[in-house]
Amino acid sequence: MILLLGASGYIGKAFAAELRRRKTKFIPLARKQVDYTRFDLLLEFLRRKKPSFVINAAGYTGKPNVDACELDKAGTLLGNALLPQTIAHACAAAKVPWGHISSGCIYSGAKVTVRGKVRVEKDMTRPELHALAGKSPEKIHGFTETDTPNFSFRDLPCSFYSGTKALGEESMAGIGQSYVWRLRIPFDEFDNARNYLSKVQRYQKVYENVNSISHRADFVKACLDLWELRAPFGTYNVTNPGFVTTHHVVEAIETILKPKRKFEYWKSDTEFYKVAAKTPRSNCVMDVSKILAAGVKIRPVEEALEHSLKNWKSDSFQP
Repeated sequence: MILLLGASGYIGKAFAAELRRRKTKFIPLARKQVDYTRFDLLLEFLRRKKPSFVINAAGYTGKPNVDACELDKAGTLLGNALLPQTIAHACAAAKVPWGHISSGCIYSGAKVTVRGKVRVEKDMTRPELHALAGKSPEKIHGFTETDTPNFSFRDLPCSFYSGTKALGEESMAGIGQSYVWRLRIPFDEFDNARNYLSKVQRYQKVYENVNSISHRADFVKACLDLWELRAPFGTYNVTNPGFVTTHHVVEAIETILKPKRKFEYWKSDTEFYKVAAKTPRSNCVMDVSKILAAGVKIRPVEEALEHSLKNWKSDSFQP
């Protein structure tokens, strides 16, 4: 039996659906039932129910976006940094392995091959780098699990959200047996306020950048596959192989969905942050070699993006 924390959230619901599809017994535990932010209560529950595995899909992302985290720093710190540490200690004491949803938003930019040498570029909006991503994608490489986060409290500037997600990984390091699953910009075919494809279609203007992204169902399947394969514990980047530019996503939306609106782009970072955002945003490319080498299969991002748009369900929108 698996214990699922945060089952009512955007990613938690996807875990619940996939566990039901696999006919895997699980308990979706809500905080109103047991306040699992408290070590003593969670440990007592674990010892009583004896789950074989725990999934932590709980956390604080802010609504409608990470700007909200700047206004509730205490809640963000509790959900993203203190909670993982509490769960880690409780699971270690109960001798239960577990998996934690972290974020690729602790990185900025990508590794770029220029004149035969690879270097980290934190700002992929620079014209020459953006052009390189479009014309020579093979020269764009993602951050690996061993790369030190460069969008965190230890490498400013960063959003408070990203800072706490990086801190959360630090807080649980070396405690018990666990997976850290890094999610990036979730999307799928179901119209939802949390869906990247929904956001792009509803933005006043779109922000051009380069990113790895995670199909929601593909993400939870990959996480569960790691556990079922008994892959080594540790950190795994879990995104669809490859990357996208915002311009490419907009073109796919225009080609497949044929919306009536005309998409406009922010003229510059200065305009974007002056009008549309209050805190720095993470835009980055992730390397998924490790999870693929573990035997987990994930669709390329192009395939997942096209499938989502061709099967788009606009009547499913949830705020």
